[in-house]
Amino acid sequence: MDEHELEERFQELLDKYKGEPGALIPLLQGAQAIFGYLPQEVMARVAEAAGEPLSQALGVATFYSQFRLKPHARHTIRCCHGTACHVSGATLISQEIEKHLGIKAGENTPDMFFTVEEVHCVGACGMAPVVMIDDRAYGKLTPDKAVAAVKAFREQKEVQEAGGNSGAALVAASERGDR
Repeated sequence: MDEHELEERFQELLDKYKGEPGALIPLLQGAQAIFGYLPQEVMARVAEAAGEPLSQALGVATFYSQFRLKPHARHTIRCCHGTACHVSGATLISQEIEKHLGIKAGENTPDMFFTVEEVHCVGACGMAPVVMIDDRAYGKLTPDKAVAAVKAFREQKEVQEAGGNSGAALVAASERGDR
């Protein structure tokens, strides 16, 4: 979608909610759906349309974890640091993933393929330590297994994006230790 189409969709969103009480969150959600995150200039226009000060819009956007104020990569790696994962070695797993990707938690890889996040719990304590890559959980990890999962995920997605269908085989091979 080009810049003109994005602006057109955003303006339609603003017009739909302009002056409507309680519209701040739906405006933030809609704007993020359009742009992928909430840039400063978008935040200012959302606040104006909602009839709220920019400080209020920023307060809401920073309070709720669903909102992002900076660009987010195509895929998200969530390293769980809840109690079960923490005592099972989550810190070492996060460090190894960050070292492998050359970024820290909260950052994107230069190619915008991965964003790494540290989260408090993913609800899979029985599999601790756990890393989520997009919507898939990888559990009972060691630092080496976590990096292998990240590598296999990237390979699978690259094959899929190139039009191949052998991505599942790559993940299965990685999980069996064939790689």
